[in-house]
Amino acid sequence: MTKQSNAINLDLIDQLLADYKSPEDVLGENGLLKQLTKAVLERALKAELSHHLGYEKHSPEGKNSGNSRNGKSKKTLKGEFGTLPIDVPRDRQASFEPKIVAKGQTRFTGFDDKILSLYARGMTVRDIQAHLEEIYQVEISPALISQVTDAVIDEVRGWQSRPLEALYRIIYLDAIMVKIRDGAHILNKAIYLVIGVNLEGIKEVLGMWVAQTEGAKFWLWVVTELRNRGVQDIFIACVDGLKGLPEAIERVFPQTEVQQCIVHMVRQSLNYVNWKQRKEVAADLRGVYSAVSREQAELRLEEFSEKWDSQYPTISPSWRRNWERIVPFLAYPQEIRKVIYTTNAIESVNRGLRKIIKNRGSFPNDEAALKLLYLALSNISQKWTKPIKEWKAALNRFAIVFEGRLLL
Repeated sequence: MTKQSNAINLDLIDQLLADYKSPEDVLGENGLLKQLTKAVLERALKAELSHHLGYEKHSPEGKNSGNSRNGKSKKTLKGEFGTLPIDVPRDRQASFEPKIVAKGQTRFTGFDDKILSLYARGMTVRDIQAHLEEIYQVEISPALISQVTDAVIDEVRGWQSRPLEALYRIIYLDAIMVKIRDGAHILNKAIYLVIGVNLEGIKEVLGMWVAQTEGAKFWLWVVTELRNRGVQDIFIACVDGLKGLPEAIERVFPQTEVQQCIVHMVRQSLNYVNWKQRKEVAADLRGVYSAVSREQAELRLEEFSEKWDSQYPTISPSWRRNWERIVPFLAYPQEIRKVIYTTNAIESVNRGLRKIIKNRGSFPNDEAALKLLYLALSNISQKWTKPIKEWKAALNRFAIVFEGRLLL
């Protein structure tokens, strides 16, 4: 088909617009655009029926064909144009299955995406209902909105069980707390996320899990699921001190280096410090984790201990207890340390999720929470199109440090 045959007749458009004097005449409730949409849809439905029957209306070929036209049925579509009543042709055998407006379809193509987009931005069912009525003059029932969003659950289940890559250079693990109803009670539950960094340096959410309590048994189950979905090796796992997590990782992936989040260690340490001395204590801790080597870091920690243990006796012992999981990043050059010494990569995601759920008092069940967070994560991850900073340098370093583990 030539380009010319696809072109719209501009003279015809001019004729149609000749009597229209304002935007309302074109875009309004009874405007030209809506009338054209109705006319095009109904004409397309008639063409579909002719194709289904095998002959045009009034054609002699239809005589004794065994099937024929049988009037019309009324249907009302809802969409960005508001409500649109259309006539759908029927056949006597009721075997006609239209494609452009399918049987049972009450919403125009793309309208469900509008509902999901609003829901993913944290709007409640009532908010979505009011918004659609205000913008599009369409009345949508709460049941219909729930029906559209509930359809996402199957997508969530498929996403949660999808196969994963065999090797992730880095994974980040963290949790977000949400309120979920359990019978007559509302419980604070943790939704845990795992984000992996693939070969190209692009972040990817590997999974999402709900737990009422966290501990070694729970984390062992999560890490085992990653293994069952295809992950064979992880170079570095960045964690924030969640109870039982490092042990679970090391049990399933014994070669993985577990890196304690330095930012979390500093925050926890400063919780014990008088606010007037926080800058000074923070500066001395910075001397520990910014050391050029593990040996220098140990000397700096000794100096910190001699200076501050009399006032804050819990800080240096805490760093010593976690030392083997604090120092792995010191084996890397400065530019790579920024990639692995903190869980900020996943914390920024959780900040975005908290904004989404802040308007909700609680979720009726686990599935409702997972549904919203999945849609929100889909929006957030659309921005992950570039590698994390200094990825090329990190990749070259990994090739040396983890020689023999790059190809499984």
